[in-house]
Amino acid sequence: MLRCVGLSFALLACLASSAWSVEISGDYIESRTCDIYTGPCFANSESTLTGKTAVMAWKIDQGKHQGVDLKGLKVVMAIKASNTLALGGGMKIDPGAAKAVILVDAKATTEQRAALEAFAREKAGRYGKDVARVDAVPIEMNVDHVDMAAQLSAGREVKLATRKLAKIDQCCTNEVIYYPPLAQVENYEAAYALDAGFMGRGLGVRWENPGTRSAFLATFAH
Repeated sequence: MLRCVGLSFALLACLASSAWSVEISGDYIESRTCDIYTGPCFANSESTLTGKTAVMAWKIDQGKHQGVDLKGLKVVMAIKASNTLALGGGMKIDPGAAKAVILVDAKATTEQRAALEAFAREKAGRYGKDVARVDAVPIEMNVDHVDMAAQLSAGREVKLATRKLAKIDQCCTNEVIYYPPLAQVENYEAAYALDAGFMGRGLGVRWENPGTRSAFLATFAH
């Protein structure tokens, strides 16, 4: 009897530890300036020429970062590198030096804004090391993983709208998800970008990239 009780406590402790291990979770979307769902022949011809800029965005459903509660808040990062970002297909080309702009949710407190910036820097890895500007702006972000429909706006600086990829979006019928997402995420799928762009300052370049197979929708749990 005592042994059964001991095993029960051990099982409860294990389940509790598993639940506590996820500190922060939510939705993630990404937009690149190259097709991420593409055929290898197209990707190979464009490598080092396109895909040097991107937008990454996180919507935090629940959780804390550095002990600060970020539930319901969003953070967006726009990045520019000197080479194509995160090349896939087994190709190993360094994206080179990268610069970023971070836009934190205007609804956040001063403490939350600092935590959002730290979260984005950490989750973006090498792409979050050199940050040219951090600003607070109104951010709206909605994600429907069933229909692969997402809408993102960050002030007047960032926009993104997506839909599910369709058969008409295939060009060579050899398309695959050629590039991996730039951040550590789960359950990612490629989507069609109806509208996408960065119109802010700090990166020395602005871009629009609508009508492309260039977006990711995903979830994250860290």
